[in-house]
Amino acid sequence: MSNSNTIIDSNFNFPNQKSVYKGKVREVYNIEDNKLVMIATDRLSAFDVVMPKGIPYKGQILNQIATKMMKATEDLVPNWLTATPDPNVAVGELCEPFKVEMVIRGYMSGHAAREYKAGKRILCGVPMPEGMTENDKFPEPIITPATKAEQGDHDEDISREEILSQRIVSEADYVVLEDYTRKLFQRGTEIATSRGLILVDTKYEFGKTKDGKIVLIDEIHTPDSSRYFYADGYEERQAKGEKQKQLSKEFVRQWLIENGFQGLEGQKVPVMSDAYIESVSDRYIELYENITGETFEKADVSNIQQRIETNVLAYLK
Repeated sequence: MSNSNTIIDSNFNFPNQKSVYKGKVREVYNIEDNKLVMIATDRLSAFDVVMPKGIPYKGQILNQIATKMMKATEDLVPNWLTATPDPNVAVGELCEPFKVEMVIRGYMSGHAAREYKAGKRILCGVPMPEGMTENDKFPEPIITPATKAEQGDHDEDISREEILSQRIVSEADYVVLEDYTRKLFQRGTEIATSRGLILVDTKYEFGKTKDGKIVLIDEIHTPDSSRYFYADGYEERQAKGEKQKQLSKEFVRQWLIENGFQGLEGQKVPVMSDAYIESVSDRYIELYENITGETFEKADVSNIQQRIETNVLAYLK
């Protein structure tokens, strides 16, 4: 696939543009200090490292899942989104982001399972029951916040007590963040259940609008921010001690580990063949269709940069 079929970097110059922030996957353009144009690129990040090649349609998939999920939860929790002028673009209100990510876990998987295996029974100040095995359901979902890392650093676990004592978030605001996190996870769980999926864990990011309202920002319930299992066969696999069938980018992490890469010092990213990239793209399309219950409509990717620029300019007029 030639590079014009994917977007791995953007260098737009929109009218009244103040600045641009480039994250691992998204690029955010500040327009007049009141709106943000967020472009979901096709970059793939794993172990906090951005892979050299883009994944066709990945940005569109993430953007469209997040948009659908924001619409499906806006009755519970207000969000920043105002428009989606292009399949890869979300436009919303400029917010001051809270410096914590609200991670919520319904099951003991991923990072929680690794910590548990290492003998820890307290994660971010929250106790985890004895006698659990990987991918077991917690008695109640647990909130395990992380501090948002500056470029390149790993996000760090942090407890509610530390967040409040270090004044990262005020207690009044933090109560709202916890409440919103639980409500979103409950709704996300219901949506997943209706699709034959289990929402295992996820993270939410919040910000404050200029008039002081707390809103959900960034993305929600996408395979990059969430882990899903297939509900069918979950119990049997747990009983036999087998791995769960999952819908997340964990399959990319596993492939990297098998090919000798975990983001550690001195390790080189293994070469991804075009066939492998194609297979990752197909997996993302499968994720989209399973999570939304809709057929994925591929956008025109003959010249993505041009398409995005045209659509955003038309919207900003």
